[in-house]
Amino acid sequence: MTTSDLLRKLGQYLPPDEVALVERAYRYAERAHADQRRKSGEPYITHPLAVASILAGWQLDAQALAAALLHDVLEDTPASKEELTREFDSTVADLVDAVSKLNQLDFSSREEAQTETFSKMVLAMARDVRVILIKLADRFHNMQTLSAMSLAARRRIARETRDIYAPIAQRLGLYALRQSLLDLSFKYLNPYRHRVLGSVIETIRAARSDTVDGVLSLLRERLAKQPQLNAEVRARERTICSAYNKMRGEHLTLQQVMESFGVLVLTDSRNACYTALGVLHEIYKPLPGRFKDYIAIPKANGYQALHTMLFGPDSIPIDVQIRTHDMNLIAENGVAAYWMYRSGSDLEHLAETQQNTRRWLKGLLEMQTGGDDSREFVENIKRDLFPEEIYVFTPKGRIMVLPRGATVLDFAYSIHTDVGNHCTGARIDHEIMPLRTVLKNGHQVEVLTSAEAQPMPAWLSLVVTGRARSAIRNFLKNLQQQAAAALGERLLGYALAIFKLDVKNITSEQWQTFVETQGVKTVADLFTDIGRGKRLPFTVAQAFAQRLRGEPQQRRSTGFQWRSLFSQRRDDELQLQASDSDILRYAPCCRPLPNDPIIGWFRPGQGLEVHVRDCATLKQSAAKQGEWIEMTWPNNAPQKLYLTEVRSWAPDRQGLLADQAGAIAQAAANILQVNIERPQGEALPAMQFLIEVRDRQHLADVIRGLRRVAGVKKVQRVKA
Repeated sequence: MTTSDLLRKLGQYLPPDEVALVERAYRYAERAHADQRRKSGEPYITHPLAVASILAGWQLDAQALAAALLHDVLEDTPASKEELTREFDSTVADLVDAVSKLNQLDFSSREEAQTETFSKMVLAMARDVRVILIKLADRFHNMQTLSAMSLAARRRIARETRDIYAPIAQRLGLYALRQSLLDLSFKYLNPYRHRVLGSVIETIRAARSDTVDGVLSLLRERLAKQPQLNAEVRARERTICSAYNKMRGEHLTLQQVMESFGVLVLTDSRNACYTALGVLHEIYKPLPGRFKDYIAIPKANGYQALHTMLFGPDSIPIDVQIRTHDMNLIAENGVAAYWMYRSGSDLEHLAETQQNTRRWLKGLLEMQTGGDDSREFVENIKRDLFPEEIYVFTPKGRIMVLPRGATVLDFAYSIHTDVGNHCTGARIDHEIMPLRTVLKNGHQVEVLTSAEAQPMPAWLSLVVTGRARSAIRNFLKNLQQQAAAALGERLLGYALAIFKLDVKNITSEQWQTFVETQGVKTVADLFTDIGRGKRLPFTVAQAFAQRLRGEPQQRRSTGFQWRSLFSQRRDDELQLQASDSDILRYAPCCRPLPNDPIIGWFRPGQGLEVHVRDCATLKQSAAKQGEWIEMTWPNNAPQKLYLTEVRSWAPDRQGLLADQAGAIAQAAANILQVNIERPQGEALPAMQFLIEVRDRQHLADVIRGLRRVAGVKKVQRVKA
């Protein structure tokens, strides 16, 4: 499309002043890209012109079209966002900026750059859906001209298009664009298969053309006898990519896939759709279980149609979709139909579709809130872009769309984050069910909550939606941060006591003056760093005491001096708290259990590691690096399972391992690993079990059980 063609097309639906804005944007982009050419050798301006032409087909507004023409000037020319704001307006400049790549940041890899770019684009699209429409049009034209790129670039761009952009197009209801993107991706990822399948499919179509024409003629003739329907019948051809995916997904041959063919019936009203369905079922018998009513219950992206499968002539399956002309506009153009739709019977449904899209985009913003890992954010979005949908109902009859495999917990988080965080179960079809229950189509779900309930790490294995997963991780992250700050405050208070300082007597002004010298913003950040092991409490306490007393900064003490200082305070041991459980690391060398005599070892950069007091590994390492502190278990140790190891010695015999495993199971302990060895100098072979126990008493039960096994001579707990 030439510039004059574009402007002429815009003049059909935009007022002259807005057409003038688009023309001004074109002249600006033409000057900015004047000396640039694409890989194909064409002038660069042909690309933004093509992108704008695609958007003009969706009848987007002048600001979006101007942004499409300018979408590469920030990335590829000296132009700035401020200059675009002056020349056009802030909305156009924001749209251009949102579509631009993050080329000014220093990334460690191409993958990281792409992830950050996509993260930024998704968040921008959540604020203005025109961003993604421009980006999709940009990607579509790039895919159309991809042959000019290197082989590696073609495969990388095609894979990214298949995995990210095509699913987004589907989620926004842009089915025609989505299919084109998938077919182009398949062409460049599997060129040989694309060529061979394309040739075979054309041969099959030619061979059955008479049958298809006969079916279409019969349907048109019978529907024409119902003039109030004003029905239009079209053939729907299966694409190469969809045929290949069906072959792989259902383990079919190409001949089996191509046995059926598609038919689209368009009518003027919803009632006419159901009437047309009845007419078709009179002509050919329907295949049981293959009818779907997406008019009564639309898909999340607004798609509406009746789907049925008919037994055609010679039992050939006919896949039929029936919808109104208005529904077809939305089906093919999705969210873009908002700009194309002037009037019609489904105007209210289109408004609802827009609201659903905004809710989804708002959910993307919530997923990003509190998260700092762009890769995790993108993975969550990928999860949400590949659902097989199910439809469940709230007690008030509201339809909720969730991916197949979604649980009660996913449903709770889809309502609101707070509902999910306090969910205890649900009443499904009036029957109380647990969080892990997988929902099915048609379930009526009422969420049960409790103020005391809160997310646990195990919840991550119970959800499939990115929104739920992100909310749970954010909660646990904040909870761990609070626990780290609380532990850090106690550790620093313990260390300050050595310098005769009471943390309760330190003023906020003294704290603030000190934290500014430590490179953190708040006292809470300082406590968190100590709790997470980024700073050693004695080092911080020493620096604080010196600053408070006006003493010059001294070199920090050695690990041995730290040990000596605390050895003088053994009557004032630091007691663990239940909240410390997720922050501390229990040493794998000695695997401490509740009520063991314990010591905390500060490993530089790794935090506080809990060891049994007589741990041989600790004795060897503590003199070399780190600092340690006397500790005790809380009165009520955290209710969790702890790893420990036991070793048994017995003459080898048939069934020995099974008998010992049975004794451990009878003691209600779980075996994670078994090693069988003959230690040097030992007369008997040994079995070493890695197991989970609650405490020392539970371990004692396991050991007693093993000692009762026939032939077992010796059993002991393994400590470094």
